[in-house]
Amino acid sequence: MREARADYQGGSGFLSFLSFSRRAAMLTVLWLLSPLAMAPAAAQFFSDRPPPIPPASVPEAPTPSGPAISLAPPSGPAATPGLPSPLVQPPVTTAAPPAPAPAPNQAVLALSARFGKDLPPVTGGVIWRVYSDKPDASGTFHLVREDRSATPNLVLPPGGYVVHAALGLVSAVRPVAVRNEMVREQFDLPAGGLRIEGRVGTSKIPPGQITFSIFKGSQFEIGERAPIAQNVGSGDVVLIPEGTYYIISNYGDANSVVRSDIRVQAGKLTDVTVTHRAAVITLKLVGEKGGEALANTAWSVITPAGDVIKEYNGAFPRVVLSEGEYRVIAKNEGKVYERPFNVSNGVDGEIEVIAR
Repeated sequence: MREARADYQGGSGFLSFLSFSRRAAMLTVLWLLSPLAMAPAAAQFFSDRPPPIPPASVPEAPTPSGPAISLAPPSGPAATPGLPSPLVQPPVTTAAPPAPAPAPNQAVLALSARFGKDLPPVTGGVIWRVYSDKPDASGTFHLVREDRSATPNLVLPPGGYVVHAALGLVSAVRPVAVRNEMVREQFDLPAGGLRIEGRVGTSKIPPGQITFSIFKGSQFEIGERAPIAQNVGSGDVVLIPEGTYYIISNYGDANSVVRSDIRVQAGKLTDVTVTHRAAVITLKLVGEKGGEALANTAWSVITPAGDVIKEYNGAFPRVVLSEGEYRVIAKNEGKVYERPFNVSNGVDGEIEVIAR
């Protein structure tokens, strides 16, 4: 009985094992048919295919602390600034909004300028002013818009306007009708650049010691004319209309004056060098040769004929004089002293007047 009981117990364990094995097999089949079981197989199946490429890894934008930066794409093929170059279509949250289209009651006035027909465009320095074409009750034409970019696109309500373009001393004005579409207007601004410097011999005259005035036409034309530009410094660039001009160059504040005719061409920079034949002379009144200069001295520089060229006060006046012959008169403590001297081109020096 004990052995039979043992066999029964053993048979019962084997049946339990078989029952467990069947259940395990069924669970295995279910597992293999489940999505979790298919994932590795699917991964193995798609491993031969390249993974999908995301648009890009766009860094998270920092919190803005200053003025907004436009991310509008440039006109050329360059990548959008601030975004990775491979990016074709950025995420909606980081893409720059498109430029707003004009409202139904607005239009775009596109302005540009060139130096003249068949000449290059003007790329900077233009001041654009748009006025209403009808004055107000006081007779004043109202300024609607001002822009200093080279090729502005101005959004305006449809209507009539007067556009004024200025480039240096060159300007043009034109009435413009703006409609419910883009209107393009190109202005001709025949401006040329003029840059002047002065020399004495082979030496350049330092800025601040020489100035220039510019007049329209030739110096040989009859009639008085007002300068179109005054006190132009050495090396300054002046934009003026193309044409013929003459320059009056003043080296110092005495008699070193030179007049020169020039020609300015549109779209070109004209460099002019004005040559003076002069020198810088320092005047001294001394008790003896090589002595100390006496203060409180009044000076007069005159021509041999007695014409006064310049008057000064002080111990060491400096005067720029054209080459030639002169006389100098010094007055100190009620006494008058005089001496002749010569000025040679480019030879600076001192002229001592001995008080005796």
